[in-house]
Amino acid sequence: MRNLSIAYSPCPNDTFVFHAWAHGLIPNAPALDVTYADIDITNYLATKSDSMEILKISYAALPWVLSEYALLPCGGALGRGCGPLLLTKGEINPQDLSSRRVAIPSERSTAYLLFRLWAAQHVPGGVGEIVILPFDQIMPAVRDGQVDAGLVIHEARFTYPVYGLSLMADMGEWWEEDTNLPIPLGAIIARRSLDLEAISGWVRSSVEYAWANPEASRKYVMHHAQELSPEVAQAHINLYVNEFTANLGEKGYAAIESLLGRSAEEGLVPKFDLSLLRQG
Repeated sequence: MRNLSIAYSPCPNDTFVFHAWAHGLIPNAPALDVTYADIDITNYLATKSDSMEILKISYAALPWVLSEYALLPCGGALGRGCGPLLLTKGEINPQDLSSRRVAIPSERSTAYLLFRLWAAQHVPGGVGEIVILPFDQIMPAVRDGQVDAGLVIHEARFTYPVYGLSLMADMGEWWEEDTNLPIPLGAIIARRSLDLEAISGWVRSSVEYAWANPEASRKYVMHHAQELSPEVAQAHINLYVNEFTANLGEKGYAAIESLLGRSAEEGLVPKFDLSLLRQG
């Protein structure tokens, strides 16, 4: 059996999920040739004709690649209480953003889609100017007045007061109140030419092994997350590896269809046949 090529991030949730398969612990599963890359890079790789066979990408990038790749029903990340935050320096009303500059970390991210869907309801006439910055430069840019507001992710949820910034809106909180659904974050996709049922089974087995043997992956997880303490890495896993990682289920698919369907209607992603999401 030949090896399969796969790309996923070095983040604790991905290394936790794929540890067992990557280390040959899943019976009858082929070996993996693993490439570690941030999700912005895997989003790009998925658009290349000679790219990996299996990838972790942002759900926001999915509409561009569904003709070649199928969404797998397991292995990815949906969450609650983990949405991006829109920050400002001082008090700015949402309607004022129609004439202001807002920094975002990426155009092909769930964070950006959530922000634009929120803005469609709260910013008459649309946002003034979107500025793309590396995520670690956004809070300093807001603090220093280079932009008027910034959309932040990850640990910035907890550190923004240090920069003297104020919370305008929590995109995740808005989404969950608006839809009663989790936030679709990262998707696992595989080439449609492959045995998708078998691959889904191996991914799910890897998730189940990780839960049944939580200590087995610790060395692997921490090797790829050396800047994090074991406690923070575990908190990351606890937040992003949940029931939807084992099986998207009806609520998971409903969340994805809602996010991407609404985004397509707003012109934020290409329009596509939503039924393709369940043809994996």
